[in-house]
Amino acid sequence: MSAFDAVIGGIWLTIILTVVSFAIGVVAGIPLVLARRSSIRTLRMASTFAIDMIRGVPPIVWLFFIYFGIGDQVRQLSTLEAALIGLGVISAAYMAEIYRGGFAAIPNQQWDAGRALGLHPVYSLGFIIAPQVIRTALPAAASYAIGLLKDSSIASTIGVNEILYRASNYAETTEHANVYLIAGLIYIVLSIPLALVSRRVDKRLRARLGA
Repeated sequence: MSAFDAVIGGIWLTIILTVVSFAIGVVAGIPLVLARRSSIRTLRMASTFAIDMIRGVPPIVWLFFIYFGIGDQVRQLSTLEAALIGLGVISAAYMAEIYRGGFAAIPNQQWDAGRALGLHPVYSLGFIIAPQVIRTALPAAASYAIGLLKDSSIASTIGVNEILYRASNYAETTEHANVYLIAGLIYIVLSIPLALVSRRVDKRLRARLGA
């Protein structure tokens, strides 16, 4: 088996890790950022603490804690399940911060416009603020998605059979370190479509919103 053949078999798991973890973050980051912007002080402090704690702990520590800690004591988790949970939780915290930056870029006059039109705050959020937050946050979210693609390699430390794990196994059995170069090139190739898609979506959103 060639080095390329050995590594390419891990592409699908790398893509699954990235897409699912990012999707978890996109969804779970919404209640986190709304809680952080809440007028209820306790809720605001709790969400801020949770976000800062999650982001403050290295990703590899979270994966070890979930797989070897929770996985051993509460419910036996597969390596893929543990990696998805860990990267998903981390993604949620980072996406909450990205959303917070998007909210911060929206002038208060936009909220005032919704109130002037007699819209309920929920409708103002959904139809006036949210589209602008999405457009503002898109570049940072796309950059994070690309970073998450690369960070998915830490799942190899708990045995997920993704690109880096397969590259490491091949290097150990054949002593060909050039397999890591191939792995790096594959990560680059996978990152390019993400960058192109994010630019295209950003361009469309700008045109739709008249930015």
